[in-house]
Formats: sequence, structure tokens, C-alpha cells
Amino acid sequence: MALETTPESPAAVRTIARSLADWINRLGAVWIDGQVAEYRPRPGARFHYFVLRDTDVDMSLSVKADSSVIGRLDPPLAEGQRLLVHARPDFYAARGSLSLLAREIRPVGLGTLLAELARLRDLMAAEGLFSPERKRPLPFLPRRIGLVCGRNSAAMEDVLANVRDRWPSMEFEVREVPVQGAKAVADVTAAVTSLDAMIEVDVIIITRGGGSVEDLLPFSNESLVRAVAACRTPVVSAIGHEQDTPLLDLVADLRASTPTDAAKRVVPSLAEQQHLVSGLAQRAALALSHRLESEEQSVRHRRDRARSVLISRLDAANNDVRHLAARVRALSPAATLERGYSIVLAEDGSIVRDSEAVPEGSVLDIRLAHGRLRARRES
Repeated sequence: MALETTPESPAAVRTIARSLADWINRLGAVWIDGQVAEYRPRPGARFHYFVLRDTDVDMSLSVKADSSVIGRLDPPLAEGQRLLVHARPDFYAARGSLSLLAREIRPVGLGTLLAELARLRDLMAAEGLFSPERKRPLPFLPRRIGLVCGRNSAAMEDVLANVRDRWPSMEFEVREVPVQGAKAVADVTAAVTSLDAMIEVDVIIITRGGGSVEDLLPFSNESLVRAVAACRTPVVSAIGHEQDTPLLDLVADLRASTPTDAAKRVVPSLAEQQHLVSGLAQRAALALSHRLESEEQSVRHRRDRARSVLISRLDAANNDVRHLAARVRALSPAATLERGYSIVLAEDGSIVRDSEAVPEGSVLDIRLAHGRLRARRES
């Protein structure tokens, strides 16, 4: 029942604290799945305290456990460990603090983890998140590379060194975050989201070194995998070694076997590109030389053909001229005279075509092929 209070008749702190304690203590014990954070062993102490964090979001609860409960754990309790905790709420009225009092703690075994990963993999595969059609091609030469990695990690150095060895002027946007443990999922997800929002970042590499299945669990986390699936920027997964296959590998646009392999897949080699350009330039120069030589031969051939055609046409024209000249000569009066004919001219120089037109006694001028004769008509 709710307490009846007014400004004139307020409840004391102890009253509220006791009411909260009564209400919370009526709640039953529950099983909780979480990951250990902020645990420091206390040898000889009756109680041990640790924080149990949610594996997907940034939420946590304080847990108190008797040393006998902690002592039964195999392997021993450690930060980053996945646990099933059977506990009831415990409200400490004197300080107003709420925690969970653990009655039983069970480490989540490898078999359980693998079964959960298989279930999650099948679920996401059915949604099409791993489909090849979803995967985006990487740019040939990115303007800037987003890099999500552990703080001062060997994986980060491998990527930076190999990329700059291949393309010295490449720029990076680096996010150093926890890559295992309770904060890994939230911090890696936040880093990926931040880099995806940067227009100048053309590709994102998520990398860390190898480890156990438990160490790599953050990279199979559903919320992180879905965040990567939602990215507009192509994402490269370079987690662990060749044999390691977290779910991030399946949803990423490219899976690299190692951090070094990621560097080689993301940027081309400047030396190789320069060699390629040099080779192409040589091939182009050789092709141009062959083309010029071919065109020169073609021009010479065409000139020779033109000269031949011109000579043939000139010869034909000369023949035509000779034939025409011969015909002209054959039709000319001189040619007629050469054949023994003569031209008779009257005294006035007109050609005589009819003997009746020439009066008796007229002097006639007779032209021959060679020379002239004068004659008089007598009758």
C-alpha cells in the first residue's frame, strides 16, 4: 500500500528505506545472464563483490556473493567471464544501496556459448545479413581509413605500418577501445557508428589479435553485428587469426585473415602501381610507335598507288591525245592532199566545186600536197 504523505506530514528517511526494503525483499530470486566487470579478489573475506554487466548494452548490477559460492567456481571468478547468477535483490536500508545477493553462480561453458553462437548465426543468416548481395565493394584508394582497435595493440601497429608501407600518404581516423571484456561491445559499436558518420572515411577496419572463443565473444555480439550491417561505409573484419571466425566476419563486407592481410586488401601498393603505370607507359609508347610506323607505311603505299594511278591516267590521256591527233590529221585537208587529192581555187580564192561555176579562160589555182599549180580553163 502506498504511503500517505504531505508537505505538512512527510515520511522519515527510515520509513521510506524500510518500505523499500520490505517491497524489494518480497521479490523472488532470478537467474541472470551477464559478464563480470570490476572484480577484485578479497582473500579471507566473507563476501566478494563484483559488477555484472549486460552483454549487449551499457547496463550493470552490483552482486554480492559469499566466499563459499565464489570458492566453488572453476575456473575462478575473473573479469570478462560470462556467468549465470541465481540471486535475489538485496536492499541495504542503512545506505540506501541495492545489490544482488548471489545464491549460486555457474560459469557459462564453451558448449553453451557455441550453441548460442550457432543459434544467432542461423537467425541472422535467415534474415539475409550474411548474403553476398549485401556486401559493398571497397574503394580502390580510400581518402581516409577508419580503424577500430585495442589501445596500443600489436594489431593496430600491424595495420598502420603495412598500410603506410604500401601507401605512405594514407590518412587514418583511429578509435582505440577495449576489444575484450565487459565494455568491448558498447565501445566498439560506438566507435564504428562514429566512423560511419564521417563522410571522409571511405572504409572501416575492425581489428584485434587472436584469442580464445571467450575473448572474441564481443565480435559475435548481436548488437555489434547488427550495427555493422547497418553501416553505409564498407567494413573490413580482421579479428584474430585465420582459424578465428566470429560473426563479425560473416556480416562484414570483407573478411581479412589477419590485421596485416587487412592492410594489403584495403590499399594498393604504391610501388606496384608505379611499376604498372611505367609498364603501361612503355606499352603505350611501343603501341604508338607501331601505329606511326604502320600509318607511315600506309601513307607510302597510298602515295605509290596514287602515283601509279596518275601515271596510268597520264599514259591513257596521252594515248587519247595521240588517237585524237591522228583522227584530226586524218580528217584535215592536208591529209586529203597527201592521199593525192588537190584543191582548186578560183581567181577570187573560193573553192571550185562545180566546173560550170568557172568561166572559160579563168585562171585556176590548184593546191597539191606539195606545191601549187596555175591553170587556165579553155573550154
